[in-house]
Amino acid sequence: MLQQIQGIHHITSMSRDARATDRFFTKQLGLRRVKKTVNFDAPDIYHLYYGNTSGVPGSVMTYFPFPNIIAGVRGTGEVGETYFAVPSGSLDYWYSRLAEAGSQPERMVRFDQEVLVFTGVDGDGFVLVEQADDPREAWTGGGVSVDHAIQGFNGARMVLADASATKELLQLMAFRSMGTDGAVERFQRNGGNGAEVIDVETRSDLPRAREGAGSVHHIAFAVADDEAQLKVRETLVEAGMRITPVIDRDYFHSIYFRAPGGVLFEIATNEPGFARDEDPDHLGEELRVPAQHAHLKSHLEKVLPAIGDD
Repeated sequence: MLQQIQGIHHITSMSRDARATDRFFTKQLGLRRVKKTVNFDAPDIYHLYYGNTSGVPGSVMTYFPFPNIIAGVRGTGEVGETYFAVPSGSLDYWYSRLAEAGSQPERMVRFDQEVLVFTGVDGDGFVLVEQADDPREAWTGGGVSVDHAIQGFNGARMVLADASATKELLQLMAFRSMGTDGAVERFQRNGGNGAEVIDVETRSDLPRAREGAGSVHHIAFAVADDEAQLKVRETLVEAGMRITPVIDRDYFHSIYFRAPGGVLFEIATNEPGFARDEDPDHLGEELRVPAQHAHLKSHLEKVLPAIGDD
């Protein structure tokens, strides 16, 4: 069992409009933009990161805003919902805030707990879950008080046509089955980083998801450092996963593989973090460009849409 895996590290999705995405996460959800950089493979596209005060692993939602992308279509083989953790007693506040902003919140009971389900700018699926005694430092600079502010992830829900092999993989990754609620089985990594829940919904009646705006591109799981990552990689290769070499993503090191149910998994290190090239008090304010694209920075500053000025 891979005890090195601590929970979710980050979740990366796609959107259509960088400005609308930025407004949604900073103004509506009150998260901090902790990094403004560009896609490693397509530098004319932003890679935007939103999280808690320091953007700790387990708190960061990231986005690739492609201006001409088609709308995603929900289905199997994808992460269908991202769960954010909020303080106990804060759902009423969030219901009012989200309803006023037009995000169509809906109260539901899942696994005997009331949650708030709502949609993002491109129809993204989100859930707010009350999580007591969360030690993560919520960002309050976005206009949401500490009594209500998002602390980080609680977890995520995958929707799969055949979930058996993915469930075995999650158990190898130290997520223990906690029971079922209808077609959903809950897996949890106790004693991790707070972002410890993976729900797996089996839906053989749905078509395959079509990736586009509003779709999750991949889900990343956290390990402490390079040594832990290499141990995880070795075990996963022995288990039959086809895994990339280690890739330097500036703020963490990554390996990727396609899980049996079709979802793209990443294993990312907690090190070196978002303060490696910015003052912690000014995260996400200036454009940061990977070294291979440094010669494009002045051009990118002119052509990328301005964000954070409204």
